[in-house]
Amino acid sequence: MDFASIKNYYEDLVFDYMFTNLTNNNDNNYNEDLFLDIACYALTRLPSRYIRHPVDMAFYLKSDERLNMTKEVEKAVQEAIQHMENNSKRN
Repeated sequence: MDFASIKNYYEDLVFDYMFTNLTNNNDNNYNEDLFLDIACYALTRLPSRYIRHPVDMAFYLKSDERLNMTKEVEKAVQEAIQHMENNSKRN
């Protein structure tokens, strides 16, 4: 049995948000490790929504539900950034 086709839909949402909003921002100093830490922190604060095929979510997801998921992702990533910044100041 191949379980590799199962994934958490929120992973793509978080990665897409971060790529669009963090990598194109010249004001940040995010190296790869920090970028991955932010993603992990954000993902642990989001619910799991497992799928086998992205088209499953695109077809069955209502527009208001998609908007709510996008807002949850933005909030989780921003909280992760704040958490990482606060912890780096302590060190």
